[in-house]
Amino acid sequence: MTVYVFDGTKDGLFSAVFDAFLLKEEPELLLTGGDVLPLFCERIYKVTTDYEKARRVWTGLEKQLPKQAMRMISTSLLSEKAELWQPLFMLVCKVFRSGHEIIRNFADHDVLTVTQIARCVMHEAHRMMQFVRFQKAKDGTYLAVISPDQNVLPLIIHHFQDRFNDQPWLIYDAHRHYGFHYDALSPPIQITFEDESSVPFSLDDGKLSDEILSSDDHLLQDLWRTYFKAICIRERLNPRKQLNDMPRRYWKYLTEKQST
Repeated sequence: MTVYVFDGTKDGLFSAVFDAFLLKEEPELLLTGGDVLPLFCERIYKVTTDYEKARRVWTGLEKQLPKQAMRMISTSLLSEKAELWQPLFMLVCKVFRSGHEIIRNFADHDVLTVTQIARCVMHEAHRMMQFVRFQKAKDGTYLAVISPDQNVLPLIIHHFQDRFNDQPWLIYDAHRHYGFHYDALSPPIQITFEDESSVPFSLDDGKLSDEILSSDDHLLQDLWRTYFKAICIRERLNPRKQLNDMPRRYWKYLTEKQST
């Protein structure tokens, strides 16, 4: 058994694909540096991440696959799931060996696995579009904090740019410590805070500090909580259905689920 070991990044994976074809090998297993090696393996090859090699592999995929398939692969990479690497590596190798038709063969385990992971990411992205709650700062900027299971922030930014294109806002991923800022004049830009103590909101519940929060935002938050309670019909209350539609892991950043 030939085992390839890489650094667990997208560029590292595509570098592994490049090396496999360069060395004319078909490795049976792709592992990251922290994974346990199998008991029996004939050869262990450590992949060196090379951005030029990764770029060439990606360019080759773009020539082979339709845009929808490329979008599926890009989306799957946002999952941050360790179980993605092996099937994606095998899928990319199959595309170059067998042609683009393999991408439609859902009987193939690797195609099915990558597709299912991509769908999982898209499902999370659609949920995030519903569960973003903005707070207004004194300078007129609207801020929101999220912490999704997967890195879906790049997928939802255009949704908010289209719908709130006349006002400045910031959506921040507390789990991955980065966000996107939009100022209504230029496209959204990715930002990070050099020091977590300078973050203007709590990473635990997403609340803005009183020094930054707009004076009328408390009223708006109270009105939203009142509305949320008013539309709840006690006789038709279904906690199980609510948890299915609004999982508990999202509650800490939802205004209607926070105490005053």
